[in-house]
Amino acid sequence: MLYKFKSQASAEVIMLPANGDQMLSIIGKEVSPQGIITVEQIPAAIAAIEAAIAAGEAAEKAPAASEGAEKEEKMSEEDAVNLAQRAAPFLALLKESKEGGASVVWGV
Repeated sequence: MLYKFKSQASAEVIMLPANGDQMLSIIGKEVSPQGIITVEQIPAAIAAIEAAIAAGEAAEKAPAASEGAEKEEKMSEEDAVNLAQRAAPFLALLKESKEGGASVVWGV
């Protein structure tokens, strides 16, 4: 199931299931086929995503424990999309919804 996040204040954001599940987990929402992020919950959701992005960037900068792990990390980095890139459209949706005073829904 694809996630289609909607808000009256912004364009829709469509995510693959794994990415949508990850965003919902980060903001503390239950992974479900439908739900809502109320206007009151949006600031906390934005803060949670920004904190997760910062933690991910800090972990990327930490030195590798061994040479083998470093080689594997470099190989996966070439093909990987980091959290900041994956979360950018969703984060923009949340920020625009906050400014517009609109909730974000999915699955409805």
